[in-house]
Amino acid sequence: MKKILTAILLIGIWLPQTFATEDEDKIVPANFPQKYTREYIEQITPQYKSVGKDEIFYVALDMLKNTTGDFSRKAILGNNLTERPVRIEFKDLGTINKDYESFDALGWKKGKRLYIFINPRHKDAPAGALAALLAHEALHQDEYNSIAEETYAWTMEASVWCEILNEFPESGENSLHPLVDRENTLKKLFEKGNYTNKYIKKTVLQNKGYANLPSTSPGFEDL
Repeated sequence: MKKILTAILLIGIWLPQTFATEDEDKIVPANFPQKYTREYIEQITPQYKSVGKDEIFYVALDMLKNTTGDFSRKAILGNNLTERPVRIEFKDLGTINKDYESFDALGWKKGKRLYIFINPRHKDAPAGALAALLAHEALHQDEYNSIAEETYAWTMEASVWCEILNEFPESGENSLHPLVDRENTLKKLFEKGNYTNKYIKKTVLQNKGYANLPSTSPGFEDL
């Protein structure tokens, strides 16, 4: 009799847990725009799953449609120098190099594959802020970098963030999030320069992390 009761109790415990998990799978994270329902995310997943396993990257990439960053979206999907999808993942950047520990993101090339590694502290960032960040990182497609390339990438990021806020204003609601703060800082520089790279270029030149970069690199010959 005790064995039968134990079996019944186990079944009683197991079923609610199963239902709870199924319900959780239907929940859309709060950092996704309202447009991205569970049904919509499932529809776009086949298009973006080659870049990685995190749904927030699928949403972020999809948000780049009809923005200046659509070039970056296509580059991440395979229209880049490697002709392969860029792999995106959250990664402790300090494991690559201690100097990268505080970076927000890092473009990386290993063999014939391009990667974009994003600091795990941004896992809960609004998808729109990650979209702007990806628009920047997708421009780094080889082992070369320069002041001109970073200036272009930062300006792209600022421009995309402005467009994201116009389409998805909820993306900027959490102004205390470090990634949103980064994007808002770039936006202010972009607007201060009358939507040019004037002040962004000055900021890049003053960045100690770029102190040893050459002025130009392949594809980015002009400042």
